[in-house]
Formats: sequence, structure tokens, C-alpha cells
Amino acid sequence: MSLRARVLRVATVLAAVELAALLLDRLPSPTGTLAGLLVTSTPGPIATWFLQLFRGAARPLTIVASAALLIALTTLVSLLAPSRTPARLDNERAPESTVTPQPPTPAPPVLGRRALLAGLGLGGLVLVGGALLLRPRSRAMHMTLADRMRASRGLPPLTAAQDLSGTLPGLTPILTPVEEFYRIDTAITLPRVDASSWTLRIHGRVDREVVLDLDELIDLGLEEHDATISCVSNEVAGGLVGTARWTGVPLARVLALAGPLPDADQLIGRSVDGWTGGFPTALAAAPDALVAIGMNGVELPVRHGYPARLVVPGLYGYVSATKWLSDLELTRWDDYDAYWIRRGWAKSGPVKTMTRIDVPGRVVAPGTVRVAGVAWAPPRGISAVELRVDRGPWQRARCSDPLGDAVWRQWFIDVQLEPGDHVLQARALDGAGAVQPEGPRDVLPDGAEGWHQVPVLARA
Repeated sequence: MSLRARVLRVATVLAAVELAALLLDRLPSPTGTLAGLLVTSTPGPIATWFLQLFRGAARPLTIVASAALLIALTTLVSLLAPSRTPARLDNERAPESTVTPQPPTPAPPVLGRRALLAGLGLGGLVLVGGALLLRPRSRAMHMTLADRMRASRGLPPLTAAQDLSGTLPGLTPILTPVEEFYRIDTAITLPRVDASSWTLRIHGRVDREVVLDLDELIDLGLEEHDATISCVSNEVAGGLVGTARWTGVPLARVLALAGPLPDADQLIGRSVDGWTGGFPTALAAAPDALVAIGMNGVELPVRHGYPARLVVPGLYGYVSATKWLSDLELTRWDDYDAYWIRRGWAKSGPVKTMTRIDVPGRVVAPGTVRVAGVAWAPPRGISAVELRVDRGPWQRARCSDPLGDAVWRQWFIDVQLEPGDHVLQARALDGAGAVQPEGPRDVLPDGAEGWHQVPVLARA
């Protein structure tokens, strides 16, 4: 068999297995498993360099590289495997007197490419059909959870003064749509957790270990809180930030069941896939620190941590936002370093004050130009936003009505621009009046700093 045919066969089999893994929860993905191994075994500095270089493309590149490696290794094994039929040595000859002519033995039938693809297609239909048959039971469970979430709603709808995006085209809305919410995590393939068997374990430096199932967690009392969360990898004015109306149980209420010991000053959240994030236990006492099961009125999507995750406003996600939560461990600060801390990031991850200019675009008409954006500094809040043109005097912008110190605020201001090139620059003041650092400062090791500036061409 030629090398090309071997590679094609291996790739076809791998594709079939990946399709089965996609449809059947209990079947692991070979590519995903290898990719996860590559992620966890890569030294911290190399992993950080890779993420910084490729950013959003890092995950698909890792998956593609893992698939290519699997195909190459499997093909190599097939090439090195000994043949089942030993070859006859050149000097092995049967006596001429015993040789009897025999009719040629027909070659075994070879599975054609069309037949192979047809078989894979039929198998795929069977798998899809099985998945569809199983869907109604899962959907019914989700409807029950959704009903309980609806009964817990306590926050009123946003007013026009709290969300200005309806009258300012291009301005980021206060609540980020679920389908547009950023996703940053180390999971190559999304963990699939059965909510009916999911449990949350609270242990470590506690008076008593506690294990809760989803019903027991919800019975502790659901609350709604608006909160802005962001990733430490978010550059100045980047998009790795969003706000949601989170539904969940206050984290302090959950921890109280176990009785944390006085010296338990670090809380470790652990995901079902082994990822960990750690932060000071004292921050778990905040009323809006949640074990969340929903966002924006719907249950958590799988990509955002279904069935439960941590939301701790004021901390970057790399130390706090454990998705697919399965375990809460109370420990001492110096006794354990979580996933990203071992890879060179700062152990404390407080969110820094940040401002972003959303509008206008690159080219505008001369005259009065409206500039607008968002600013955030949870849990300190935003007290003001200022803008200047071409390094002129700072001008105070108007801000949307605040939803709370854990939520970003929109802002806008009208400025006069003469024909030509200009530079707009914005900065924010937090709730205590502290001015956003000018920077610039890179995201490593504890988050970027800097005033957002945008070049604008005023042209008739």
C-alpha cells in the first residue's frame, strides 16, 4: 500500500472516531485528548508565548497540530509493523520435480473508497439518530432548571438611562449577548457534564466536608447579579471582557456549609477537567461572588461552564472564573499555586481600571463628532470618564446610570474635529477617584495598562 493510501485510511478512521466522540458523551476524542496533554505538559513560558503570539487562533492551531501528529504517528506505526506474510528468501527454491502448476489465487476484495465513505455515512446517520433519541430526556431536565431560574429573578429590566446603546449605534450594550460573550479557557474539547449526576465538593481546611448535587445547590437560594468579568490577556481596548446578568448561589453561602477554618485564606476552584484557579478566601464573601448556573436569564451554555461555574467580580478569570466547577478546596495561600500561577502569571489578579473607545470609526465628517465607549473597574466602580483630542485638555464625558460597582458604564461626549488627522484618547477614574494608569504595560504578568487612543481622519 502506498504512503498516500495509508495516510488517507488513517485520516478517515480518525474522522469517524472524532464524529462518534462528538455525538456520544462517553467516548473521548483522540485529538482532544492529545491536544489537552500537549497543553498541560508544555512549559509555562512556552505556553504563554504561544498564547500571546496566536491569541484566538491558539486553540484551533493546537487541535490541527494534534490531529496531524496523530495521523503521522499512526501512519508511521503502520509502516513499521511487520507484514503478516513472511517474504520468501531468494535462495529458497522448491525442487522442480515437486512444482505443480496452480491456478492463480484471486486477491481478496479491496474496499473501495466509495464503499468506505458510504459505510462511514451510514454509521454517522446511526450515531446522529441515537443522539436525537436521547435529546428529549436532556431537554426536559433543562426545562426544569430554566423554570427554577425564572422563579428566582429579582433584578428589574434595564432602563434607557442605564443602557445607552439603543440610541448610540456602535456602542457596546450593557449586557453582552450570550452568543457574543468571550470564551477563554484551556479546554480543547468542551467538557460534557451530566447535570443529573454532577456534584460540588467543598473540602480542605474546613470543619466538615460537604458534597452538593445540583438540586441541593439550587435549594440554597438563587440570586441575580449583574457583573463585568474580563480576561487577564485582554489588551488595552480588547474584546476579552463582557457583562452578564448572572444567576447563582452566593459563594459565601456555599462555603458556610463546610465551615472554613480561620487560616484557610485561599479558595481553589477546580474544574472537571482538572484546571484550577485560586484567590483570597476573603473575596468570596462579596454578595455578588457566585456559584453561577445561568447568565442573561438562560442556563449556562456548555462553552461557559455548564452546569456551574464561579463568578467573582473584580478578579481576572485566570484566578477565579472556574468553569465546569466540580470542587472547592480551602487551603493556605502559600500551600498551593493554581494552574496559571505555575506558568508565570501573578498570583493576585485584581482587575485594573480600563476604558475603551467604541465609536466613531476611522473616518468621520468634520464638525461635531460623538465619541462613545465603555469603562470598567470592578469592584471599585467608575466615577468618571475623560477624553482629549490631540493631547489637548481633558474633557469630562457623560456616563450611563450605574448598575453597581461591579458593572461597566457606558460614556459619550461630543467633540469638534477640524478637517485632517486627529488622535482621540480616553481614560477613566474609578469609584475612589483614582485615575487609570497611563501605561503602556503588557498583559503579562497581571494585566495590561494604558489609555486607549484612536486615530481619526476628519474628511468631508
